[in-house]
Amino acid sequence: MIKSMTAYGRGEWELDGKVFTCEIRTVNHRYRDIHLRLPKNFQPLEEELKALIAARIGRGRVEASLQVDSGDEQLAYHLELNEALVKSYMNIFEALAQEFDVKKDVSLNTLCQMKDVIIYQPDPPDLDHMRPALYKALELALDSLDSMRAREGENIEADFRERLDQIENVIQDIERLAPQLVDEYRANLREKITRLLQDVELDEARLAQEVAYFAERSDITEEIVRTKSHLAQFREYLSANEPIGRRLDFLLQEINREVNTLSTKAANATISKMVVEVKGELERLREQAQNVE
Repeated sequence: MIKSMTAYGRGEWELDGKVFTCEIRTVNHRYRDIHLRLPKNFQPLEEELKALIAARIGRGRVEASLQVDSGDEQLAYHLELNEALVKSYMNIFEALAQEFDVKKDVSLNTLCQMKDVIIYQPDPPDLDHMRPALYKALELALDSLDSMRAREGENIEADFRERLDQIENVIQDIERLAPQLVDEYRANLREKITRLLQDVELDEARLAQEVAYFAERSDITEEIVRTKSHLAQFREYLSANEPIGRRLDFLLQEINREVNTLSTKAANATISKMVVEVKGELERLREQAQNVE
């Protein structure tokens, strides 16, 4: 089963009146690129949460966020006096009073309102206690994301198989047409020589030699066999239970290379038109493969 790299998932879990919410968005990317946003107090858990995401997602850009809603509960804070800063302020006030002969009249209220004199810090959360809730919210979000990726993957797979059928049909038509190339070349060459030489007797041995050279040069059997093999391998990958996007992209490059060589060697207008049709389908497959994990 293939999976799309573009999806969205959301999960919620409640613990002690707090709601833990996780949202995950993924888009296509050549590699796995995880970006996780956490409340500041939960930063120590960042790496282990990223590891959980990496275990479920093999490729793509991942943007995940985890939030904690305490509802009406007031967060617990503790206050600290920045004594060093207060001493610096007082030294300045003393210097001003002496320098300009003014009263050092600083009220406690004024002093407390000065920036950073009182430091407000929320009490750190009990990470060990909250870790299971964070894990559960993340797990639910990943499950939701995975379901969407799988559904999108089914649609992509159906499109893949339809286009592979079309390509295989054209390749089979080319394979049936290939043996006629030598006969057509022999007939056209005979006609040209006869028209140019008119009454001069045709050298059948020389004609046979030229036809044999053309047959060897225009033999596309190898390209057809390799193309059919690549197409069969492409189908096998569609049933794999692992990331296959890069391998599909590589196979499409190989198929494109084979059909280009096939068109050049065949040197036939009909086959060239058929190859253009195949390359159009390959380009559509390539665009779809860019979104496969």
